[in-house]
Amino acid sequence: MIDSVSLLAVMPELVLTVGGLILLMVAAYAGDRAIRAVNLLSVATLAGAGAALACSLAHGPDAFDGLYRADAFSVFAKALIYAAAGASILLAPRFFSTDGAERAEYPILILFATIGMGMMVSAGDMLTLYVGLEMNSLAAYVLASFMRQDERSSEAGLKYFVLGSLASGILLYGISLLYGFTGSTGFDGIAIAIGDGLSNGELFGLVFILSGLAFKVSAVPFHMWTPDVYEGAPTPVTAFFASAPKVAAIGLLVRVAIEALGPAGLAWQQIMIFVALASILFGGVAAIGQTNIKRLMAYSSINNVGFALIGLACGTPAGVAATMSYMAIYVLMTIGAFACILQMRDADGKPVETIASLAGLSQSRKGLAAAFAIFMFSMAGIPPLFGFWAKFLVFEAAVGANLTALAAFGIAASVIGAFYYLKIIKTIYFDEPTAAYEARGGMIENGILTACAVVIVIGYLLNPVLDRASAAAAASLF
Repeated sequence: MIDSVSLLAVMPELVLTVGGLILLMVAAYAGDRAIRAVNLLSVATLAGAGAALACSLAHGPDAFDGLYRADAFSVFAKALIYAAAGASILLAPRFFSTDGAERAEYPILILFATIGMGMMVSAGDMLTLYVGLEMNSLAAYVLASFMRQDERSSEAGLKYFVLGSLASGILLYGISLLYGFTGSTGFDGIAIAIGDGLSNGELFGLVFILSGLAFKVSAVPFHMWTPDVYEGAPTPVTAFFASAPKVAAIGLLVRVAIEALGPAGLAWQQIMIFVALASILFGGVAAIGQTNIKRLMAYSSINNVGFALIGLACGTPAGVAATMSYMAIYVLMTIGAFACILQMRDADGKPVETIASLAGLSQSRKGLAAAFAIFMFSMAGIPPLFGFWAKFLVFEAAVGANLTALAAFGIAASVIGAFYYLKIIKTIYFDEPTAAYEARGGMIENGILTACAVVIVIGYLLNPVLDRASAAAAASLF
């Protein structure tokens, strides 16, 4: 049933939809002359959607007869998604202008992808879940192949589309199995049905759904698309893929696991433990031999997803809160790191992606070198930086849920990740200098990476706020 109260609940999506359609018309009539205005208005639309989250939260938990959830969890996830999407828009103009590929459609595609991500984290029904997922994916396929004159970008878009379609098919098959055996597509109905015991058909549906969602979070063994897409896609698009959709996919996975599949916790917890361990180990080991910074960040994202899933594997409010806190800190580190990567340009202003080119950066660009060091140390989990707190929270939740062996494995595997992060710092500070980068970076890039670096350094001051917000988000699911 559609009523005014339900419309208030979806106000963030309405703001994004209206803003996206208006900007689409502006881009269609004004063309690429309106690029700067479209970029700024897109960021303003995201800010407006962020402000509308207050309306969504004030409405209450359910809308449209349970199809849509407007709770603290969705608000927490959407705030992260909107912030990451806005940063991805702001970081893009300088990159695309260098290659002559600047198009007004870029920020509009991100707006439409963001609508889909908002529906994903607010889904209360498998149908809402699938519509949101596909809306995000359709925009993402175009974004991956945005630079049509670049073979790598076209290849990335094609690979993402083919493998994404396969994952969507797997997910849809799992949804149909669960519907067939439980008689419901609503999360509450599914939970009631499997509360009487998990049949073989429901178990198969559960496995297929988790497999499809594991692809979306690029968790092992469904990670195969990540390195190629991250390397081939334009760098601002890679920054977007590594942040906002990752939060949306993790948020969706958490909601499905806790709300729909909660009574079958023993079954999906075993899957989550395996996926977390495999992602941590594979992501850490595979990153060691990488020479391209974007491929390294791809394996780093797989590794980080594994750590985040440790919290979900606990199946407790503390575990879910730890996972969401981890994603908040991860978004900060990722956006900051990609703001640094976007400044990897040769003397002619052309993008450079090799790790070896970072040699001697500490002599030619001291500020950029320091920012790189902060983000790499934080991703490695070195105290007292904010990244250490992210890992500490998920390990603490695992110990509290009697998964001490899982926490011990995660702590040991952190050493592997630390190796390739420290390798970058070693290249920056101790290797023989190579050709110097462009003398100065863009003002927006500098501003974003400075803001992210400052938060990473003084993040412990924000712990009370982050802990309360993530705890409230987790509590709304239980």
